[in-house]
Amino acid sequence: MWRRERATAASPWGEWTDIDAGGCGVDLLPVLTAEDFRRLPLPAPPLTLQPDRGWVLVNIETIVYTDPAPVTLRTELLGYGVTVEATPRSWTYDFGDGHTLRTTSPGRPHPQHDVFHEYEHPGTTAITSTAEWTGRYQVDGSAVWRDVDGTATTTATTTPFTVEERTSRLVGDLCTDRPTPPDC
Repeated sequence: MWRRERATAASPWGEWTDIDAGGCGVDLLPVLTAEDFRRLPLPAPPLTLQPDRGWVLVNIETIVYTDPAPVTLRTELLGYGVTVEATPRSWTYDFGDGHTLRTTSPGRPHPQHDVFHEYEHPGTTAITSTAEWTGRYQVDGSAVWRDVDGTATTTATTTPFTVEERTSRLVGDLCTDRPTPPDC
C-alpha cells in the first residue's frame, strides 16, 4: 500500500511512501496534529473581573474567573470530516503589574473565589488570561476518539481599569451639609 500527502488542497502532492508491504488493507485515517489543532478557531474563554466597575482598590482582592466549558469544532483533514473537542486545562493570569499566576482553576465568583490578586500600587492596568487547551478528535466513520498530541493557547484581556488608593478620615460635620465643611 502506498500513500502520498499534501498540506492543503492547493499544495502540490508529496512523494509516494510505501506504508504497507502487503496483507489485508485497512482504512488509514488522518491524524490531527498539534499544528492542525493550533490552527483551529478556538474562542478565548471570556474573562470576568470582580469588582467590575472600572476601578479596584490597592490591597483589596481583585477577583478573576473564566468559563472552563469544552468547545466542539468541525474541520476537514485530507477529505475526511473531523469533530474536535477542545478543553481548557490551565490558565496563566498576567495582572499587569509584574505579577502572574498559573493555575488549573478557572476561578470562581465571590464568595467562593480562588483566583485573585491584591494590587500594591495605584495606576492603570488590565488583566490578561492565557488558556492552554488540550483536545481530542473523532474522524467521521470511526467510533474512536483520539487525543491530540499537543496543546493550543488563546488569550483574553480585560478592559483597562484603574487601581486606586482611598483613605478614610473622621470629620467634624457631615460632608452632605451645605455649605460643605472644609475638611470633606
